[in-house]
Amino acid sequence: MADGLRRLVGAGSGRVLQEKLESWYRDYEINSCDQNLNQCCEIIELNSQIQGQLFTILNETSREGGHYAGVETIKTRLLPWLGACFSCATSGRLFETNLSLIQDSVEKEKQLRVLATNQTAQLQELQEELNSTRLQLNRVQQDLAKTQLALEDAKTKSATALLAAEDEIIQLKTALKTSCAQEKDTLRKLERLNDYEQQIRILRDEISILDAQKSVLQSRLARSRSPSPRHREIKSPSPLHLRSCSPGRARRTNASRRNCLVARFRDIYTQERLDAETLLRTYISDMEMVQRIIYIAAVESFHAAKMAYRQFKIRVRDTLSRGHSGPESLEDTVLDYIVHHEDLYDVQASVNEAIRSMNINPKISFPPEIDFIVISTLIRELCHVAFSMQTLTPPLDIAFGTDGELFSETKYHRSLNSDFTAVLVAYHVWPALMENDIVIVKGEAVTKRGALWSHRSRSRSRSRGRSRSTTPLRSHHVSPS
Repeated sequence: MADGLRRLVGAGSGRVLQEKLESWYRDYEINSCDQNLNQCCEIIELNSQIQGQLFTILNETSREGGHYAGVETIKTRLLPWLGACFSCATSGRLFETNLSLIQDSVEKEKQLRVLATNQTAQLQELQEELNSTRLQLNRVQQDLAKTQLALEDAKTKSATALLAAEDEIIQLKTALKTSCAQEKDTLRKLERLNDYEQQIRILRDEISILDAQKSVLQSRLARSRSPSPRHREIKSPSPLHLRSCSPGRARRTNASRRNCLVARFRDIYTQERLDAETLLRTYISDMEMVQRIIYIAAVESFHAAKMAYRQFKIRVRDTLSRGHSGPESLEDTVLDYIVHHEDLYDVQASVNEAIRSMNINPKISFPPEIDFIVISTLIRELCHVAFSMQTLTPPLDIAFGTDGELFSETKYHRSLNSDFTAVLVAYHVWPALMENDIVIVKGEAVTKRGALWSHRSRSRSRSRGRSRSTTPLRSHHVSPS
């Protein structure tokens, strides 16, 4: 009996039965009906096994007590419980088999509980991940909704800005048309003004001629009526009083006029030249050709102005020599008159002469639909300065330059696009200003290697027979007043 009881205690069947009851109680609400029935059957089977073992122990215990020992206990407690139909005939082998089955069932139950625990933990982790993913999805959906609202707002603003820009473009086009119309009207008025100025110059020249002739006639009349040379000397009027210019004033103001003209020459280089260069770049893409055109315009402007000065000086000398008298020499009187009457200089004729010379110059070319008159502002300023420079003592002039000549550091600056190791001038950008072979203002030139051969090939390739419509020149006979 003691061995059977020890085996029953060692198997722990009671504890297993208690654990199964507790587990069934915890999961009873969440289990299905089949699961509850299965657990109940397992508990009943385990209970029956325990009862079979207990009945075996009871049988052995009663045998140890003899035939009559424990009879009262069996009658009062066991038999009423068993009833009439319960039998408990078991053998020792069945007890051992049931014990091993119980142990196997306990081990499997432990494994099942471990697996269920692991699955429950994994299920909880997956549930947490699912909740986190749902939260992230909700945030992304909210961000997407905000982005869509911002996009719609940006589209609305862009459409509004586009409409405003279209309105502004329409207004600007209208303003541009108005400005073009005003510019055309201004150009027409300017052309009329130039015609008026030309007519005024012609009338002034005619008045000057008439005044000079009148002075000469009055002088002759006074000399014919004068009884003595001394009296004639006192009475004869001098033509120098026509505009109240004092003799010798040109020489006294020579230094100040020279400084002003040199400064003006520098200003033309830094301002008007760049403006003309920018204007020419709209018609000509070759920068070298643009710079050649400006240089030749400067050379031709000085040449035309010097020719006009010589002719003007000859006419003034012829007119003043008829009635000249006084302490000053005739040359000083002529120079004073020219300085005080530079407004009689027909600068437009010099501009036309310079443009005509440029049109037949083989070194430069221009689109046929455009004329060199587009840079007439630069040519006009150069003619004014060149004419005034001839009234100085000594006169100022520009240096003579040819392509392929030896570069002179004292006469020219090198352009930025020059080859600083070359010694020959490829072409000139701006002339140098000279006074008796002394450089007053340096010019600008471009030096390149092989400049002489490049110049020859360029001259042969450029057409010399360009036919251009030059501006008709009017020759006006200018005389002093």
